[in-house]
Order: sequence, then C-alpha cells, then structure tokens
Amino acid sequence: MIRGEARRLGFEALGFTAPDSIPRADGRLRDFVARGWHGSMDWMAETTERRASPSALWPEVRSIVVLGMNYGPASDPRALQARADRGAISVYARNRDYHDVVKGRLKELAGKIAARSGGDVKVFVDTAPVMEKPLAEAAGLGWQGKHTNLVSREFGSWLFLGVIFTTVPLEPDEAGTDHCGTCRACLDACPTDAFPAPYRLDARRCISYLTIENKGPIPTEFRAPIGNRIYGCDDCLAACPWNKFASLAAEMKLRPRADLEEPRLAALLDLDDAAFRALFAGSPVKRIGRDRFLRNVLVAAGNSGDAGLAARCRDLAADPSPLVRGAAVWALSRLIPAEALRIAAAEHLPSERDDGVLGEWRDALAAASRTKGIFS
Repeated sequence: MIRGEARRLGFEALGFTAPDSIPRADGRLRDFVARGWHGSMDWMAETTERRASPSALWPEVRSIVVLGMNYGPASDPRALQARADRGAISVYARNRDYHDVVKGRLKELAGKIAARSGGDVKVFVDTAPVMEKPLAEAAGLGWQGKHTNLVSREFGSWLFLGVIFTTVPLEPDEAGTDHCGTCRACLDACPTDAFPAPYRLDARRCISYLTIENKGPIPTEFRAPIGNRIYGCDDCLAACPWNKFASLAAEMKLRPRADLEEPRLAALLDLDDAAFRALFAGSPVKRIGRDRFLRNVLVAAGNSGDAGLAARCRDLAADPSPLVRGAAVWALSRLIPAEALRIAAAEHLPSERDDGVLGEWRDALAAASRTKGIFS
C-alpha cells in the first residue's frame, strides 16, 4: 500500500529502514561540528543530540520510510556560467519551494499509513533535526557520495528527500552501497575547494552556504570563484557521472520557471523589497531576503566584466543596507577605472558610518591604486 500510494503521489524512490540503522552518523556529525565546518549554522550544534539518532528525536519510532522526488534539470546547469550577464540560481530553487511540495504529499501518505495501521506518524522535510541522507542510504535509495550528497543509480544527484517516522513495524530494505569508486569529479568541480577530503564538507567554503546561510558579507577570497552563482551552487552535483541516468523532473512544480532559469543581472539589480518578494513568491529564494540576495547579485555583477552594470552598482553603494553597500563597493572596484572609483568614494564616504563598508572602500581603493589621502 505504501509503495503504491507513494508512486501515485509522485515519489519516484522509496525505501524502509530502522531507527538504529545509521550508527556512524553520530560520530561524523560531531566531528563536523567540532571542526567548526558548520560555520554560522548554530542550529547544527544546538540540535546535535536530537539529530544524532532518530530515537533521540522520537523514542517511540519503530520504522522509517524515506522517499525521494526527482527534480532533475533538462541540461547541465553549469552551462549558464558562460553567460556572465545572467545569474545562476541553483536548480532546486527555480520554481516552488520543495518543502511545500514534498511535505504536502508526505502528510497525505502518512495519513494513509496511520489509517491503515492504527500507528502514529511524523513527517519531516529538511526542517527538523533528521539526518535524511544517511537514512536514505540505509533505506536503499542510494549512497552518500564523496560530495556528501545522496547519489542514486536511477536519478543521479537530483532527489529531494522526505521522511516519515512511524510506530508501525515495517521490514527494512537493504542499505545502498557506495559506487563512487576512484572517481573524484565532484571534488574537483568545486570552485572554492570546500571538500577537505572525500565525504567531508567544510560548509564555510561552500558556495551554497556562502550565498544562502551566510548572513554577512561574502569573504573576499570567495567572491571571484563564485562567478555568477547568485543562489546556491550545483557544480558538485552536476559533475557526478551517475547523472547520465538522470531524467527531467516529472513534477511540474519542480521544473524551472522561465524567468528564473537565466535571469539578467541588470534586472535583478533593480529589485526593491516589494519587487523581490513578488518575483520570488513561493520560491525558497525568498527566505534569504532582498538584501542578502542583492549582495549575491552584486558579487556576480563584479565578476561579469560588464561596465554597463556600474551605474546601478554605484546607486546601490548608497543603499540603506550596509550589506548591499559593501557588495556594491566591491562590484564597482571590478567594473570602473581607479580614478572613477576615487570619485565615487569621495561622494559616498562623507555619509558612510558603517565600519564594515568603510573597510570595503579601503580595500577597493587599495586594490585600485596606492592612494591613501582620501582617508586623511
């Protein structure tokens, strides 16, 4: 019944496992946090105890149902990096928020399980302290590749995961086995060297973390490698050879919206808060807010080499948000000559009171020339 209903609801992958099936996950998680690789994601450290084991989260759980929904793209998303005037949004965020799509279907399936069995159920989609990827491997959906994401022999790296905990005893499936072999394509594809070793991720260097979870300025060393990626990154996922078996997402809500496939940076730089909210209504991009999104777009603008974007970047150097102003300064330093940058600094510095943005101006001017007198 569960398998049949899951297929009807649009889940292409499904497996069953037990709550004690991921004993190694606890140690790996603790090591990840101890090394500080979680960066500013404090919730990772705060929920370590509950995250380490399904039974720690819900002692009554007897079985776990893990489901996967394919969100495969029509083509390699890395191709967009050649178009510097466009912004690259991660494949998963080019339409509806997958949390809403998957959770609604999970609740329907969980309701049927509860009605048929009389047992209790709980559903999770990436918003609770549940280690979905190790559980998916234990349930036979695939294996955690060297990029730490799930890899499927049928769907490559493109599966959204949802989990149902239940008090109903269900026979577990055979766990997935690692088929990465000697391949390191995903590791070599990372623009910021975020993998200190195979199967290990330092999130602080990951473009997805830097453009989404990171709330402050993007560290200078990562700005150029980010290129035109304005929300997330798909490079390690897209590089996986197992994607040759992947297929286009069947769920229409997970297929890309035309206006989010390759948006023009020039148009995105014009977004005020209302326009940002309207453009990304129902999208996961909305949750980072206009200021962090503009920070990302300005980094992409600085990497574009398009001097035609300089006028808008100059306007944004006076934006109310210091996060936006700082990114605008960096973009200007990449798009206009040193003399023009000094003129822009003379216009903006008298009213600038934020130390972080002052630092951006100092760094930009120092990179453009040896002029220091402007700060005297």
